[in-house]
Formats: sequence, C-alpha cells, structure tokens
Amino acid sequence: MVELHKVVPPRSGRVLVKLEWANPTGSMKDRMGKAVIEGAESDGRLRPEGTVVEYTGGTTGISLALVCAAKGYRFHAVFSDVFSREKLVTMRAFGAQVTVIPSRGSLITEKLIREMIETSKALSRQPDHWWADQLTNHDALKGYFPLGEEIWSQTGGKIGAFVQAVGSAHALHGVTRALWRHNPEIHTVAVEPAESAVLSGHGTGSHRIEGIGIGFVPPLWDPGLVREIQTVSTAEAQAMARRLASEEGLFAGTSSGANVVAALRVAARLGPEATVVTLLVDSGLRYVSTGLYDRQ
Repeated sequence: MVELHKVVPPRSGRVLVKLEWANPTGSMKDRMGKAVIEGAESDGRLRPEGTVVEYTGGTTGISLALVCAAKGYRFHAVFSDVFSREKLVTMRAFGAQVTVIPSRGSLITEKLIREMIETSKALSRQPDHWWADQLTNHDALKGYFPLGEEIWSQTGGKIGAFVQAVGSAHALHGVTRALWRHNPEIHTVAVEPAESAVLSGHGTGSHRIEGIGIGFVPPLWDPGLVREIQTVSTAEAQAMARRLASEEGLFAGTSSGANVVAALRVAARLGPEATVVTLLVDSGLRYVSTGLYDRQ
C-alpha cells in the first residue's frame, strides 16, 4: 500500500492505494480465483481432472487459469475481442482453451456480457465440466475478506472510506464486510462507468473500462453494503491511469484510474484529516495493446 502525492490536491484527505498487481498473475482476481476453485473442490462440484468453464473479461480468466494449471484442472474461458490481447495470450499461456465472442464497435455492452454468460453456460453442460459463474458465486466474495483485513492492518485502523469499482461487486462487498467488522462507520463507495450507470438508476450503455460496468445490476449486489455510488467516464478513467504512470510512477489499468478519480473526490469532500483507500486492481502491462498509453 502506498500513498498518492502528486495527483492529490491541497487540503484533501490522504489517498492510499493497495497495489493488487503484486499478486501472482498481477491482479486482485487471484484472491477470488483461488477461493472459487477451493470452494468447488470442497463440496464436490469440481471433480479431479474436471474442466472449469467461465465467462471473463480476462482478469478473472487469467486467475482461474493459473489455479487450474497448478491444481491439474482444464480451463475453458469465454472471452471477447473487446478486451486486451494481453489477457487472451496470458490465459492461453496458462493452458486455457479460449472461445472468443466478437464485439460490436469494440464496446463493452450488456448484450455482449449476456452472450458471454450464455455461451459459457452452454459449454458447462458437457460431462465433467463445472461452471464457475462468477456473478452468482458466493465463494468469490470470501476471497476478498483477507484483502479487507490487510487494509485494516496496513492503515492501523485509520481509514475513513473505501472506494472500489464494481463488476461482480465481490471485491467491494468482501472488503466492506471485513472492514465493518472493525468499524461499521467506514464510508464505502461503489464506482461505475458514467456511460452505463445502472447502479445509479440510469440506463445501460457502452464504455471502455475493462473489468467493470457489466450493463446490468450484478445478481449479488447488496446496496446495504454501499454508502455512496460514484460515476466515472471512460475518458476520466483513462486520463487518470496515464497520470498515475507519469506523475506517481504507478502503472495500472483503466479501472484503477476510475478508482482513483472517485477516491480523490471523496478525499476532497472529507478533508485533510481523512484517509481514503482504493485499489490499483491490476498492472498497466495488460493494456499496452489497447492504446491506453499511446502518445501522439
């Protein structure tokens, strides 16, 4: 965990970021990947030498591919060309079979996500296949309890707010539950794309922030674990990701940029005595091919 300095305006609260790229595959999803597979092993849903099937924007798929490779399972990912090529190559490097669903206009939409879900569901009906179905998988939530405990410990319990972008909502909810065991007054903030702000009550839309904003309310979304919802546009998230690299020396992806945009707003409102924590979800190395860091 490190403190941001140059992107934080004067008289604002402290903003701390947890560097989740330090996990084995370079993202926070390693936490949930391990929890999901071990949960399925424990109750017999996943049998020895079975095949795990999952729809993914790539980050969860990479984590599941790693765990499956280490434990001796096959892994079949349903992916789309809207997401970065680095993610596709990395899943295949870990031995995954990947079905790629074409996108329209290289945009993340509800229709695309639902097609990926239905395709993976159909594939999972084959013998000895198990569907991870991350959006409805309660084990995924448990994978983030330790992350919440780490944040509490690393801040010495001095945390006023936690900010996290929502895809499945597992990271936000898991960390919140862990933090609220210590202090239920911690302010929790969900972040979603401004172009598809369904949690805020607006219509579904298209955007380019990989890993979040699925275009519909996640099945396990619990509004009781969220005190505020912030919307961040694709352009704002991309601009902040570039600033984090050039001004703070922190190389992260677009959803991490969205997290920091929202965290800065919260820190400015809470004032200089507050400490706001958010996540740098993964490394910018996963997005080099997307043009995020291209300079004119």
